[in-house]
Amino acid sequence: MSSILDIRTLSRVHGSGEQAVHALRDVDLAVAAGELVAVMGPSGSGKSTLLTCAGGLDRPTSGQILIDGNDLATLGNNAVAALRRRRIGYVFQDFNLIPALTAAENVMLPLELDGTRARTARKFAEAALTEVAIAELADRFPDEMSGGQRQRVAIARAIVGERRLLLADEPTGALDSETGEAVLQLLRDRCDQHGIAGVLVTHDARHASWADRVVYLRDGRLVGQSGPLPEADVLLEAH
Repeated sequence: MSSILDIRTLSRVHGSGEQAVHALRDVDLAVAAGELVAVMGPSGSGKSTLLTCAGGLDRPTSGQILIDGNDLATLGNNAVAALRRRRIGYVFQDFNLIPALTAAENVMLPLELDGTRARTARKFAEAALTEVAIAELADRFPDEMSGGQRQRVAIARAIVGERRLLLADEPTGALDSETGEAVLQLLRDRCDQHGIAGVLVTHDARHASWADRVVYLRDGRLVGQSGPLPEADVLLEAH
């Protein structure tokens, strides 16, 4: 299988001199179509920095990030923004929805920013909301929804259109256990049924057990990886 995300010797340094902080050090990671990879590690290990660089939200100090063969380092800011709107879905822990927009309008936003007509964008948004099982909430505002419902809207926004890469940063952190499992099922299904490459940052082994592969970061370095976590089925059945 070809890699949707290909990270090569990625490093990210904040600051300089004695104040320099090495958030990432020579990280290599490839994620294939249909694969869900979990990233684990202690606080400060570089998990979120890895995700923001992979999503084009932050520029690495050195190394390469290729998405569907597109090298982000060779693209200008406008081209990176366009690639992000069209190919990359990002799910934030705190939902990151716009309060003044309805669920459908939040999901439509990346399409409209990319020039899609409102009527067409609305159809795509409704299809995405249907896929995450909250089509009936299309015209509700974020403050009229539960945490789990808001996260489903965030996932719908991340998968709308023809996204190829789905990045999720602790997407269940603000949710109860049952709702969190439902969100992880959505991510898993998207990889399995649509061939999207997924990267899930989590600190919880039960959540990582949904992944095909787990990679471990420590002090900015990739220090190991494994296949699906042992006894995953037992862990899932417990919830």
